[in-house]
This record gives sequence, C-alpha cells and structure tokens, in this order.
Amino acid sequence: MFVRKKKNKSGVVSIQVIDKSTGKYKLLKTIGSSSHEQEVADLFRTGQQWIRDYQGQFDIDFQNEKQLFSRFISGIQQVTVIGTDLLLGKIFNQIGFDQVKDDLFRYLVFARLCFPVSKLRTVDYLKKYHSIDIDEDSVYRYMDKLYSIQKELVQQISYQHTLSLLGGKISVVFYDVTTLYFEIDSEDDFRKTGFSKEGRHQNPQIVLGLLVSIDGYPLAYEIFEGNKFEGHTMLPIIDEFRIKYGLEQLVIIADSGLLSNDNISNLQTKGYEFILGARIRKESSEVKKKILGLRLKNGESQVIVKDTFTKLVISYSDSRAKKDRINREKGLAKLEKRIKSGRLTKASINNRGYNKYLKLEGEINITIDRAKFESDSQWDGLKGYLTNTVLSKDEIIDNYNHLWKIEKAFRISKNDLRLRPIYHRLQPRIEAHICIAFVAYKVYKELERQLKQKEATLSPEKAIDIAKTIYSIKVTTPLNKETMEQTLILNEEQKLLSQLFHF
Repeated sequence: MFVRKKKNKSGVVSIQVIDKSTGKYKLLKTIGSSSHEQEVADLFRTGQQWIRDYQGQFDIDFQNEKQLFSRFISGIQQVTVIGTDLLLGKIFNQIGFDQVKDDLFRYLVFARLCFPVSKLRTVDYLKKYHSIDIDEDSVYRYMDKLYSIQKELVQQISYQHTLSLLGGKISVVFYDVTTLYFEIDSEDDFRKTGFSKEGRHQNPQIVLGLLVSIDGYPLAYEIFEGNKFEGHTMLPIIDEFRIKYGLEQLVIIADSGLLSNDNISNLQTKGYEFILGARIRKESSEVKKKILGLRLKNGESQVIVKDTFTKLVISYSDSRAKKDRINREKGLAKLEKRIKSGRLTKASINNRGYNKYLKLEGEINITIDRAKFESDSQWDGLKGYLTNTVLSKDEIIDNYNHLWKIEKAFRISKNDLRLRPIYHRLQPRIEAHICIAFVAYKVYKELERQLKQKEATLSPEKAIDIAKTIYSIKVTTPLNKETMEQTLILNEEQKLLSQLFHF
C-alpha cells in the first residue's frame, strides 16, 4: 500500500492511495488534487496518514472481510500456551529460583506442575504447547548432572524465602518420611524392598525424608535406601539443617513412626526440644493405668509426667473415638472374612495390626478374641504426645496438629505432581526427579499462599488450570509484514487471574 501522485492532462496532480497486495494495482482512496506544489505536499502527507489509520483500524470493509481474515490466518506463525509462564514464572522468580541459570530446569519444574508425566511425554508437551524444542536425551543428560549441581542451591533458596515469610525466624520444624515405589521386580544398591507406606511391599522403593516449616513450606529433604528404618532418617537431616543455617534452638515435631528410644535420647543429648506422637498403648503398665484413669471428655487433655525430662500430654475427642471404633470394626470384619476362607494359619497369630484379635482354640481352630476386641475400645479417642518442651498442653497439641501439613505435602507431591511411581533407573536421575518435585511443591505452596493473601476463591490447581487456557499468538501482518505478538485474555476466569497476578 502506497501514496501515488498522478498528473492529469490539465496539469492537476491527484493524490491516490494504491494497494498492490494482490499483485494488481487497486485504487483504495483519492485524497484530493491540486496544481499547487505546497497543497500537493499536504495532500501527500494526508494520504500517508490515511494509510496508517487504515492499517490500524478494526472496522473491516464487509466486502473484503473474508479475504482479510484469510490473509490474517495465513500470517499466524505460532500459537503457544503462555498463561503458565506468566503465572508460575512470576512466582518462580519471586521465590528466587531464577538464580538457577538453566532454562531447562525452569521448563521441567513448570511441566511437573502443569503436566506431570514421564520425561518422554514432557518433551512432547513442551514442543506441542510451548514451542520448546528439546530432545529426550538432552533432558536425561541434564538430569544426570542436576542433582549434584542444584540440590543444595534450591534448598538454600527455599529456606531463605520461607525465612522471610516467617518474619526472619524458624524455630519449629516438622519431619516425616514416605516411601516411593518403582515398577520393577529386582533390587539394586539404592532401590530396595522394605516397609511400604503405600502397601507396595513387593516393589523396590526409596525412602524420602522431608522437613517443612510451620505453614508447610518445604525446607530440606533427603533420600535413603528403600530398606532404611524411618526412625534412622530424622537426625541426619535435622543435624545438617541446624548446622547449615546456624540455628541454636529448634523444636522438632514428628509422628509416632519416628518415636524410638535412640531418637529420644539423641534429641535430648543434642539439645533439641521435641513433640512426638506417643504410642500410649506401649507405655508401661503404670503409665497406661494413669492414662485410662483420666476419664477425659470431649476436648479435654491432661499432662502425665514420665521422668525428669519428658512428659505425656493425653487428649480425647469424640470424633477420634468414632473413627477408631470404625477402623477396629473394619479390621475385625476383614479377619472374619479371612477365617471363613480358611487362609489363616497359626503364623497369622501375632501383634501386627488387627491380627492381635486372633487366638488359637485347640490345635487348629483360629477364632476372634472378642474380649480383647472389646477391651481395646477403652483406648478409642485417646491421643498422646511425648515432649520435653516447657509449652503448655494446649500449645503442644496445637503445634502437633500442624503435622497434617507435611502429610498434605506428600499427598500433593504423590497425586498432583505425580512423584510416584518412579520409572528412572539410574540414581542421579532419581535424585534429580525428586529435586524437581521439591521445587515444584515450593512453587505450589507460594501460589497457594498468594491466592489466600489476595482473598481469591481459586485453589492452586484451579489457577493452574485457568493459566493453561491462556494462549499467545504470533502473527506476521499481511500488509506491512510486521511480526506482532498478543496474549489472548478472553473469558472472565482468565481476566480474573490476569488481574490477581498483574499480567
């Protein structure tokens, strides 16, 4: 499109706007005519302005609408999902993970949050939806070096960010472990069969220990062989954490699975305070008698001093009692079904789970010990906490009740981030997989915090789902061949997310 000066036989010069985009000259507009040089110059500038206005206008001539639309479509160079980068990229940077100067690391973290699948399918996802062209071998080569290079840095970043959120002080931490299984049959030096928290005792596994803060923000993690006793995983992580960040006083909160005489002794020797879930039914006869003699009502709690250093806090709730009773009845029903099937033997009579309700009558008859079953009902609703802190009983219970947040961390990691099953074979890649999931969970938690802070009704999952529907389009304009990009914010959900996070 251009402005043409056409001189007529009379000597008058006509100023016209001509379009040649179809290969033929087409008169779009006659601006005017004059025989005076200055007026011709003015008309020429008017024609140039008309072209600029015409190219920028959106009211398309109806007769040319289909043609222009077709030319616009043919000019589209790229359509990509941009919403996840706009949403998660901002949070990723705010936390400080942009200190990791590897774009591939960023892509793998976002993919774990948005499309948690195998690395092969991740490569396909990045290419199809984000126009990021990498091959699977590049991903695996990167994972081979990722763990040793980035593990300490990402934990340091996560700690510093969490420290800033908690007012510059971390004095209470929560520790728990889980198991992650592999879809393989044979063990190796790292992946071993052991007690599985997922009931996959036949599958080789690894043990993952996780340390989080009061609001469930991840602080540190470590991976252990699959047959490692969970009670032996806690002190190494906590000791390293305290030394690394120079923490003098630390209260450790963990469930009863970490309760062992060695752990209690080591925690006290090293000057830690602790609140641990107590195994009140395994206490001494004297202590058990005191517990049952409390006769607590719903919401009540009492303290029982054990020794010079430790005490038990015992609480009772009706809702817990109901749950305990239902679980016992379910366990009993399963035992009765197995007895009828004839699959139980003398070897089944032990103290594992609900097998404690079995007894042997005569030489071969296995039956239910009803008296033992009924006797256990006196423990329904009771919960114990072992501690050496000077906190009040209500503070002890309240602090321990935050432990569900680490359980939520494992649940989100396993279900939403698809942390398991793990298909990697080599240990560096297994460790890199866990490192990526750790960072993804930290980003998830910060997204959750910001949504709550903004008083938004969206969950992190919903926000990410909306972000996945926001596209960017790159177009080469049909007239002046200029390349332009535009983010498409179209519906109300997308507009809301854009307003909340200012993109």
